[in-house]
Amino acid sequence: MLVPIKWLKDYVDIKVDPKSFADAMTMSGSKVEAISETGKEIENVVVGRILKLENHPDADKLIIGQVDVGTEVLQIVTGATNIREGDYIPIAKHGSTLPGGVKIKKGKLRGVESNGMMCSAQELALELDNLPQDILEGIYILDKEYPLGADIKDVLGLNDAVIEFEITTNRPDCQSITGIAREAAATFGSAMKYPETTYKENGENINNYLSIQVKNSELCPRYSARMVKNAVIKDSPAWMQERLIKSGVRPICNIVDITNYVMLELGQPMHAFNYKDLEDKKIIVRNAMPGEVIKTLDEAERKLDSSMLVIADGKKPTGIAGVMGGYGSEIESDTDTIVFECANFEPVNIRLTSKKLGLRTDASSRYERGIDPELVTLALNRACSLVEQIGAGEIVGGKIDIYPVPKIRRKLNLNVKNVNEFIGVNDITEDMIVRYLTSLEFGVKVMGDLEVTVPTFRDDVEGGADLMEEVARLYGYDRIPVKLMDTTFTQGGKNYRQVIRDMAKRNMAAQGLYEVMTYSFVSPGVYNKINLKAENPLRNAIKLINPLGEDQGVMRTTMIPNMLEVISRNYNMKAAEGHFFELSKVYLSERLPLDELADERETLTIGMYGEIDFFDLKGAIENLLGELNIRKYSILSSCNDSMHPGRTADLVINNKRIGSLGEVHPDVLDNYGIPVRAYIAELDFEEIILQSNMNIKYKSLPKYPPVERDIAIVVAEEITAGQVEGIIRNKGERLVEEVKLFDIYRGSQIEKGYKSMAYSIVYRSDEKTLSEGDVTKVHNKIVNSLINQIGAVLRQ
Repeated sequence: MLVPIKWLKDYVDIKVDPKSFADAMTMSGSKVEAISETGKEIENVVVGRILKLENHPDADKLIIGQVDVGTEVLQIVTGATNIREGDYIPIAKHGSTLPGGVKIKKGKLRGVESNGMMCSAQELALELDNLPQDILEGIYILDKEYPLGADIKDVLGLNDAVIEFEITTNRPDCQSITGIAREAAATFGSAMKYPETTYKENGENINNYLSIQVKNSELCPRYSARMVKNAVIKDSPAWMQERLIKSGVRPICNIVDITNYVMLELGQPMHAFNYKDLEDKKIIVRNAMPGEVIKTLDEAERKLDSSMLVIADGKKPTGIAGVMGGYGSEIESDTDTIVFECANFEPVNIRLTSKKLGLRTDASSRYERGIDPELVTLALNRACSLVEQIGAGEIVGGKIDIYPVPKIRRKLNLNVKNVNEFIGVNDITEDMIVRYLTSLEFGVKVMGDLEVTVPTFRDDVEGGADLMEEVARLYGYDRIPVKLMDTTFTQGGKNYRQVIRDMAKRNMAAQGLYEVMTYSFVSPGVYNKINLKAENPLRNAIKLINPLGEDQGVMRTTMIPNMLEVISRNYNMKAAEGHFFELSKVYLSERLPLDELADERETLTIGMYGEIDFFDLKGAIENLLGELNIRKYSILSSCNDSMHPGRTADLVINNKRIGSLGEVHPDVLDNYGIPVRAYIAELDFEEIILQSNMNIKYKSLPKYPPVERDIAIVVAEEITAGQVEGIIRNKGERLVEEVKLFDIYRGSQIEKGYKSMAYSIVYRSDEKTLSEGDVTKVHNKIVNSLINQIGAVLRQ
């Protein structure tokens, strides 16, 4: 918010320079973003009056002016075309300085002496965006007669500083000149005075001209109106235009400027209706009809819905409540009678309406933060006072004020001892607390503890801690001693889950895999791209109410699409091979729409392509399981919608399926533009954490020697190595120490549909040296089990 210091001084006495003022305000909780001193670089620029203009003898586009600057008459040559004899203009005299460090010196133009320069608004670095068009073109013509030779900074109000404050959303009371004045008065211990609100009414009554009905008092807790007759529509006086421009508002006409002036001064938005445009001479505050259309002041037609509040007359909506007025009800040059509207609206509804319509205004930004309903009367009275002050019309007697449930002031208790303990000091007295709070317009009664009445404009103060914060900021944060907390410190550490996650990430990285991070929001179309069947429960994805875009409309239930996108992107960037992993979450729900929080399951996804095959992927997983001390697992052949048939397996740990791994289906690869084989594993990391075992038990080195036997068997093609190894270990009677598959043979000596598998089995006992008989007994038992269970035939 932009706050001109000269305007602020109307309400509080400021005796320090702008920099010191800004520092003090920041320390007391009103953060200053920037300081702009508008006329700081301007020197020796004065008011001049054009006495005579004549053509230059040697230049068609130049004219020679004789300008009276009070102490002398200067001859100035210019090319401006908008000046006339008798105009009062800014004159930069010889030796003057303009913004940007521009120095003005006398000289000759086409042989004629020129002793200065006539200045434009741009050359004086005025706020061009907020100036009328006629002032922007050519030399800046002053609006009236001023003392000749007067400093232009005094005339145009350029000897001022404008402070830009950052107003937080919880402090709407500071979004006004008087709000900042209140904070300044409390910061510097000064008295504050409010704007003049007195005026004279005529003998009429507004109720004879207008009726108002509020149909939704929840969305409009208060609505008030006053009327002005015999209005004179013209430009605002220079002092008002100057203040509006410095505050970033463009002057329009006196009545509209008054509404903007009051909004900036008090923080209460207002609207002025052209009385003749109100059908049936009534105002109705109601919800919009479904599909109702209104043309707003920016000449855009906007379609409304029933959640939006409108200000209507007897037949049509004339404005969107708290956002923008309607086109056709604005103040015009022939407007004679005006209705000032001042209301309080429910903040959330204004925010939603503004967002739905894509229409954000100064009024809506204030209303959506919450405005004190008690401001309504003050703002209306101030507007009427300004009307009388600048001679803009005649105030009709009475007002209409619909305020069914007045706001109740909150009362809180405060203990002096608790304040000192909370802030960490011991020198804050009861008198200091009373002084601090009363300077912020809190009511304080001393009744043992302090009974504090919170002003209606401070909705952010809800409890004792909030009051203590008010005391602390006025006491001075810089006065609070810096010290360590009076507490016992404990050393932090990671929990078991975090340790396992870190171990898994380190293991993956040590195996040469790169960690990736992808978005949890995906497109609903990814499930078609990975060939999920219609009945697959993974299609029951949670939809987002306000997605960033169509390609991020649901929360992922599988990370396979994300990994395929990573592989596709890297392949298309000419990376010959890639090994990736991601440890993140999928979001599952048993029922849609959600009636409980989603199941956020941590999932490990591995993706590979290049000079690798299924067994590289399998080996990476087994290496991880080994590090996490997971021994009782098996990898069993399976099928998967997204995977290549016959080249996919499930990881099973303690008879529980943990996930799948395998080669991606060629159709899926085509969908992602991947022309090479790719391999993916997706594992439920929540279950891996549960199955992990960090209670590692160590045993002594073996005392007795091993005995190694080889065995070669012929089995059907569908028999897996895991099945064979499982039988060997199961029948090994705790003597089998190691089982290693060292050969698989298919050839002319083996019948079609069969294969030869050769294993090396290491036997060892912890209790004795095994005899030939001991080993043979167990070995024969294993061979018989292989023959009986899987139809194996010993190969000689």
